[in-house]
This record gives sequence, C-alpha cells and structure tokens, in this order.
Amino acid sequence: MKRVVAEIALAVGLLAGVVGTGVALVTTTHESRSLFRELEELKREQDRLQDDWSALHIEVNTLAGHARIDDFARRELGMVEPGDRLQFVGSDQ
Repeated sequence: MKRVVAEIALAVGLLAGVVGTGVALVTTTHESRSLFRELEELKREQDRLQDDWSALHIEVNTLAGHARIDDFARRELGMVEPGDRLQFVGSDQ
C-alpha cells in the first residue's frame, strides 16, 4: 500500500512539474513576444528621432551661417560695421 501511495505521489508531483513547466513556457513566450514588439516600436521611434535630429542639425547650420547672422544684425538690429557710420553724441560745453 505504501508503494502505491508513493507512486501516486510521484505521479502527481511529475504531473505538477509538467503543468508548471507548461505554464512557465507559455508565460515566457508571451513575455518574449511582448518585449520584442516593444523593441520594434522603440527602434521605429529611434529612427524617427534620428531623422528629426538630422533635420534640426541642418536647420541650425543654416540659421547659424555667417551671412545670415550678418543680414539679421543689419536688417533687424540696425547694426553696422565699425567705421561705416560714425555718430558723436555729446554736450557742447
């Protein structure tokens, strides 16, 4: 009788191990697929951000060009090169 109980206990233990392993396999597979999907989304976002960065880099280089800054300083700020126009302000005492 003890042997039958031991065999049943062993069978139940093995069955529990097989079921536990199956559940672990399904859970791990689902998590792996979820993480892979997230990785692909992050790669797409990285590509988009890289494109944005490249466009901004080009824009900064364009806006920071010497000719453009010189034009802006002359047009918007009324700046001139030293010696172009002299204006003396003072009191006549």
